[in-house]
Amino acid sequence: MKFRVLVLLISFNPFFSSCTQAPKKIKEAPIGFKKEAQLKILDTKGETLVTYDIEFADTPYKRQTGLMYRTEMASHQGMLFIFEESAQRSFYMKNTPIALDLIFLNETLEIVHIHENSIPNDLSSIPSLVPAKYVLELVAGQSKQYQLAKGMNIKYTKL
Repeated sequence: MKFRVLVLLISFNPFFSSCTQAPKKIKEAPIGFKKEAQLKILDTKGETLVTYDIEFADTPYKRQTGLMYRTEMASHQGMLFIFEESAQRSFYMKNTPIALDLIFLNETLEIVHIHENSIPNDLSSIPSLVPAKYVLELVAGQSKQYQLAKGMNIKYTKL
């Protein structure tokens, strides 16, 4: 008798009956670029070499997600990761379908290491090789196109 009552309760309970319905489709929305600053890369003479619109990755959540799930980024856009202190940095391309150049910078905004042409969605480590406080991510090929090199500096202006 107790068994029959339990079966009836389960079969008429809306919670259990909803489990048999087809799952609802979740509509995906692309993650858009949000311009937060303008960044200039300076040559060794201090002259502006190239200018970018950038987003900041300046909180733990933003640094953790970075450019993940972005399917495109314009050649004049980038993301600047800002950390509290200089340290050895390591990035990977998990869930990042865009090939990127990673420019590692020290506390004075000087380029200390460049990693060109990261492999989209690759889980391999991309180390800074030396301590870095900032990391600038650009569309792959930008470092070579503008002949970026160690010793060059950047400056940025928040909007």
